[in-house]
Amino acid sequence: MTRNMGTIDRVLRTIVALVIGYLWWTGAIAGTLGTVLAVLAVVFLLTSAVAFCPLYRPLGLSTCGKGT
Repeated sequence: MTRNMGTIDRVLRTIVALVIGYLWWTGAIAGTLGTVLAVLAVVFLLTSAVAFCPLYRPLGLSTCGKGT
């Protein structure tokens, strides 16, 4: 797995995941939507931690700088 996520992408995903997690924890989002968003938040945290997004590869995307 080569990195395909830059620092800004990773930070934004982490922030979004934390906001979703907070909203889910407080009950502001619930039901099916809450479950889907909670799963998305976990995926965001995992992809941010490893700096690799599997969806970027088939799309040919990378948010890393030129040197990485």
